[in-house]
Amino acid sequence: MLHRFFNTRPACLIRNLMLCGVLAYAGMAGFAQAEALKPYKDGLFRYKKVSETLYNGDFIVVEYSKQRDLRDRDEVDERRVYGNYVSYKPKRGRGSGELKANGRVVEFMGTGNWKGGANAIVIYIHGQGGNRFQGMNDVSFGGNFNRVQNLMVRNGGAYLTVDIKNFDNRGTADVAALIQYQKQLSPRAKVVVACGSMGGIICWNLLKDANYASMLSGILLLGSPKDPNFLSSGALGRNVPIYMGQGTLDQVYNWEDQANFFKQIKTKAPNYPIKFTLFDTGTHGTPIRMTDWRLVLNWMLG
Repeated sequence: MLHRFFNTRPACLIRNLMLCGVLAYAGMAGFAQAEALKPYKDGLFRYKKVSETLYNGDFIVVEYSKQRDLRDRDEVDERRVYGNYVSYKPKRGRGSGELKANGRVVEFMGTGNWKGGANAIVIYIHGQGGNRFQGMNDVSFGGNFNRVQNLMVRNGGAYLTVDIKNFDNRGTADVAALIQYQKQLSPRAKVVVACGSMGGIICWNLLKDANYASMLSGILLLGSPKDPNFLSSGALGRNVPIYMGQGTLDQVYNWEDQANFFKQIKTKAPNYPIKFTLFDTGTHGTPIRMTDWRLVLNWMLG
């Protein structure tokens, strides 16, 4: 599949064999040079099978099974995960806040050390029609939002979600103001911003602005659109790590368009720190459900 798409020889192209998955996952573990985040329910959330790799492991294909990864995982499909996937420890420190910035009020939620003293900060940006509550939902998306909350709380970090009213320069400025505010509270913290779906517009905008990008240690794009202006913005020289997750059956943003954009970045800047995970048979929300937060964050934070 992918060797024809990319017109290059993959590092591992033995589809549907466990050997390929083992080798590929071992290669991915290698890019986390330091383990910033200790394990948390890794056995449940790690990728069960990596079937293809390209670009020395920077592009991987992960098998998504609707039976295994949704029906057998959720007590109520797409609404409530089984209890063994979650821990409600983050609820103890969870709260809401408001930030006045840019002539507007920015509403957000936080858990962990979000009031100061964090050594790492993850901020989640929702997509069209979402809100700050989405990323704090413990039981939706297979419990994956609960996992990232636990990873931050149990490792001295902070996790925040924010309401976005405008997916343009205004929304970008509001997120940047929240990052600046958090950096004042936790000056030594590394900051990673994760964007779901249309929220990816905010993530690309942050990367294209030199002042905003200087505050970032990584960006996650979860079923998000590409931004062709990124290539000519000067952002390639800043080397802020990027993770892109996409499903092959995503009917909102075509995976081939996003994969081609990854290829463009790799062609223009071969050493740029970017990784792409393609969830085979996954849909638009699959990257939010399936992305291995600890694997990606350890790469960025380490």
